Amino acid sequence: MLLPDFVKKDPWLEPYSRTIAGRIRKFFSKEAELAGPGGSLPDFSNGHLYFGLQRDQGNWVMREWAPAATKIYLVGGFSEWGLQENFVFEEAGKGLWEIRLPAGSLKHGDLYRLHICWEGGSGDRIPAWANRVVQDPESLVFNAQVWDPPEEFQWKHNSPKTTSPPLIYEAHPGMATEEYKVGTWEEFRLKVLPHIEKAGYNTIQLMAVQEHPFYGSFGYHVSNFFAPSSRFGTPDELKALIDDAHGMGIRVIMDLVHSHAVKNEVEGISRYDGTLYQFFHDGPRGDHTAWDSRCFDYGKNEVLHFLLSNCKYWLDEFRFDGFRFDGVTSMLYLDHGLGSAFTTYAQYYNLNQDEDAIVYLHLANKLIHEVRPGAISVAEEMSGMPGLATTQALGGFGFDYRLAMGVPDFWIRTIKERKVEFWHVGEIFYQLTNRRADEKVVQYAESHDQALVGDKTLIFWLMDKDMYYSMGAGQQSLAVDNGMALHKMIRLITLGTAGHGYLNFMGNEFGHPEWIDFPGAHNNWSYHYARRQWKLAGDPSLKYRFLGEFDRRMVHLFREHKLLKKQSIPKYFENIDEQLLVFGRGDFVFVFNFSPFRSYTDHSITVPPGTYRVVLDTDSQEFGGFGRLAHSIAYPSDNDRQLSGPEQKGLSELKLYIPSLSGIVLKRE
Repeated sequence: MLLPDFVKKDPWLEPYSRTIAGRIRKFFSKEAELAGPGGSLPDFSNGHLYFGLQRDQGNWVMREWAPAATKIYLVGGFSEWGLQENFVFEEAGKGLWEIRLPAGSLKHGDLYRLHICWEGGSGDRIPAWANRVVQDPESLVFNAQVWDPPEEFQWKHNSPKTTSPPLIYEAHPGMATEEYKVGTWEEFRLKVLPHIEKAGYNTIQLMAVQEHPFYGSFGYHVSNFFAPSSRFGTPDELKALIDDAHGMGIRVIMDLVHSHAVKNEVEGISRYDGTLYQFFHDGPRGDHTAWDSRCFDYGKNEVLHFLLSNCKYWLDEFRFDGFRFDGVTSMLYLDHGLGSAFTTYAQYYNLNQDEDAIVYLHLANKLIHEVRPGAISVAEEMSGMPGLATTQALGGFGFDYRLAMGVPDFWIRTIKERKVEFWHVGEIFYQLTNRRADEKVVQYAESHDQALVGDKTLIFWLMDKDMYYSMGAGQQSLAVDNGMALHKMIRLITLGTAGHGYLNFMGNEFGHPEWIDFPGAHNNWSYHYARRQWKLAGDPSLKYRFLGEFDRRMVHLFREHKLLKKQSIPKYFENIDEQLLVFGRGDFVFVFNFSPFRSYTDHSITVPPGTYRVVLDTDSQEFGGFGRLAHSIAYPSDNDRQLSGPEQKGLSELKLYIPSLSGIVLKRE
């Protein structure tokens, strides 16, 4: 038996090599089955061009898959919202239904839905393949809408042709506005895109794109998989946003939810044809009790067709540059990963895995990279499943990156449980660099998860109530000074040790106050916490601007010098004591002093020989610090005193003043 290459590099995987090889064989077998003789996976994944409402030589044709249906009506204003026999679908075999209508029967903007009959009942449904779904502002009822504008959207820009590591700006369009309302694609395009461009991020991760009936779900309870959420605007306005981002050289990836679906039956696809098992597992396995949602049956070819076509649809129709797959851990395990601590390799191969879901993830990654060779796929996965972000050429699942979900958990736990004087830089460095050598990761200090109501952002954990009263530029506050210093240091060391990518949730770069809480009965339907207060970042009378400017300079430094390409794991020079850390990356040396009490004067650190200059300093006055380190002078190492120890060969000493609670980046000339 030939071992997959990534197994050869990890001897701890050898006892499970038969299972791993079996998964790979199953993937290839399923790909061949779906593609058929002479076909391909992209050819198979064109359901969006066949199902749903389509133009056919100027007339209309609509097709649906509903194997348990006994009759289907098309209803809308054209039928006076009643069941009329001239708007009945015909059976086409194998659970397929079709209706053909003259060109004048429907027009752009018309509302419609289906009424599906089955043995023992019937109900209204939004078509599963609908590409436009709108909600009536008064009745709150959802309907599909004919989207057939007189002019086709004209793209101006191609997707950026770049292999640069992703610096991701995670953003939710609805809460990206400062006003007390739901923001729009157009407002995001005009107001937020320029901010992201200036901040230096090269990739946007756009949340809540797929239509979802409950705004407060953050977009994760999807009802209509092919419809961009109309609460943010029209499909063409979303295209304009992506097009403008491409013109700025920014990639746009989409938060793709294929791990589960909303339970709603009229708006969604649960009990679509009268059965609970059409798209989902039958019985208890079809319900995700922790998320109150439905679980796809990835063993059905029709479900694979639906989901793979969904991937291709967003790539082709909207020119997204890839996906962040949500809830991958939930997909991988029969218990959704809720009952396992994942402390041994055996827990990845103990029959608790959904082998069909694993095959689907292989297929999806193969499809994505064939349809869009430059696309990136990111897995939100916390169990550490080996091979997940390993290339398929090496036997892996094929994700380009996995999210380093343990890093923000580590930071929150550290801040909550220990005073800063007891932080140990050896543990920090280990936690930030502990990753599989065969995988790429996107590292981050915090995302939207840490900002949700019930938790706190980093800045809130560091300052608590003082950020409400002491963020004035002229105010003195030890809690704010220390909190700002640590906020900058945590972000710098997280990016400085990142292997292959970095992520920030919108507003966190300038320490956006408070949490995220969507409007609901619990808060009297308030939008106060479901928006971003951008004016804080530009107000000269407040200290938020210092954090925003530091983040901008940090991100631009890494982009300009391609630091994430220098080394996948930073070179570890020395842990001088429990709170002073020095490490290198290319020609750059990073120095961190986490002690709140001790500064080091004329202190020797170990570096490659050369002359160094300060290129970034968290303590700079321009970033709200105290400016204790001189930036105008050069710092030469003592080239006559090169070290010869086994781990220090070829290195020399450099003397530096290292202020307390500061992070410094030096560049060798």
